[in-house]
Amino acid sequence: MLTMRIFVTGATGYIGSAVTRELLTAGHDILALARTEPAAEALTLPGVEVHRGSLEDRDSLRAGAMKADGVVHAAFASITGGSDRAASARAEYRAVEAIGGALKGTGKPLVVASGTLALPPGRLGTELDAADPGSIAAAVGLEPSRMLRVRIPNELAVLGLGAHGVRSSVVRLAPTVHGEGDRKGFAATLIATARARGVSAYVGDGGNHWPAVHRLDAARLFRLAVESAPAGSRLHAVGEEGVPFREIAEAIGRHLGLPATSIPAAAAGDHFGYLATLVTIDNLASSDLTQQSLHWQPTHPTLTEDIAAGRYEL
Repeated sequence: MLTMRIFVTGATGYIGSAVTRELLTAGHDILALARTEPAAEALTLPGVEVHRGSLEDRDSLRAGAMKADGVVHAAFASITGGSDRAASARAEYRAVEAIGGALKGTGKPLVVASGTLALPPGRLGTELDAADPGSIAAAVGLEPSRMLRVRIPNELAVLGLGAHGVRSSVVRLAPTVHGEGDRKGFAATLIATARARGVSAYVGDGGNHWPAVHRLDAARLFRLAVESAPAGSRLHAVGEEGVPFREIAEAIGRHLGLPATSIPAAAAGDHFGYLATLVTIDNLASSDLTQQSLHWQPTHPTLTEDIAAGRYEL
């Protein structure tokens, strides 16, 4: 495999930092987007060059893409927080549009993060499924969500670049990306909620499923995608097709020494807060085609193993 210079957005984030280290370990060089001085100061690994800019600065994105042999877009800074979600969604879409425009006709790879919540509801989702505006996220009332307003349009735009001389692919992340360093993700939030409430809860029989992937397995898939994924690829960063939510709650309960208890759907809002609509999602997703096409094999601990090991002590 030839060494590449990869432009990485989100290189200091939870997933992006793991992707950066994975790429460096494989021998690639990194051009890392940094919006702030603290972000630039955090990017001190050998083989990393800082590129100052932001997702809102499309000229900086185009310049970064043009100076690199490929791009991994793992940043979501422009859509976190704030009250104007529509404006944030437009900014994120324009960021991807700017990067993609700079790469047209070059044959260079562009890998963009998406998510399995964009899959159609009611069945096992695969890489053959297109992103669906009537997706699982919409089915449980998450619209206008970040998933629907950003990731679905982005996914469609990125895959469309495959017809314009870009080796484009999307990596659909499981909603639970777990591992060392998770302080704000779903697993960490569920543990904090259980600790605060004195009980680890699930809704109804807890038989709904959450797919999961270890952070380092996901990072390896991003590397494989930028190295060799064909244009227009949909890839699934899914290590476990679907962990029953009851098993997640029971693992949290065992770890904290708290009871795992069923609660009615009507009580989910009071107990789980903003996660109330997510804890009942049944999001079964397969990664069989991804594993076959890129020879990707998840090897790191499962979600419940990570919980038992105390990865989420805050």
